[in-house]
Amino acid sequence: MLLLGAVALFEPVNGYQIRRELMSWQVDQWANINPGSIYHALTSLSEKGHLTRHDLVDNGRTVAVYEISDSGRAELERLVTRSLEAVDAYHGVSFYAGFSLMPLLERPAAVRHLSVRLKNLERTIKELDAAARVNVRTAPPHTVAGLHLQIDKLRAERSWLVEVLDDVRSGKHFFAGDSPGWTPADDDPGWQMDADRKRYREMLRR
Repeated sequence: MLLLGAVALFEPVNGYQIRRELMSWQVDQWANINPGSIYHALTSLSEKGHLTRHDLVDNGRTVAVYEISDSGRAELERLVTRSLEAVDAYHGVSFYAGFSLMPLLERPAAVRHLSVRLKNLERTIKELDAAARVNVRTAPPHTVAGLHLQIDKLRAERSWLVEVLDDVRSGKHFFAGDSPGWTPADDDPGWQMDADRKRYREMLRR
């Protein structure tokens, strides 16, 4: 999902730029992505038809440049939807990844997915509360304490999500079709990526 999303955000884009961008997100720490596996994954996604690879000659050297295909967009939409809506009480990595890719969504879609997540959060909290009441009589005290920790984390996420939904509805965050409303620093690598993107589009006659 992260690879498809990164290509969708920056296409046409070369593999090195995708690797650098994802490493700037520190995905090796929170998503358990090995930096060396990114090139292999790009090749695999191209073989599946989710990415289109173009081998372009740029300044005298051949560069693999990627764009997302229609099937890739459909798969990305499916994965992002599941990541935003589904609640896993013990693992939050999938949601964090999906949330990182929300600028690809239109605002109404973001509101819809996050609203579904809010309902799922509330249901999960109730279910775990009920389990804790049962376990307090049948389980060791440290086990019950661990369960309460997960419940407290979900309650904190619920409070955060209510605020985020208010911000999304009010226009604070930007989505597909919006102006970002901010400018990267002058030394941000994104400026070079943008210049390369424009050159790649000219080479691909976009």
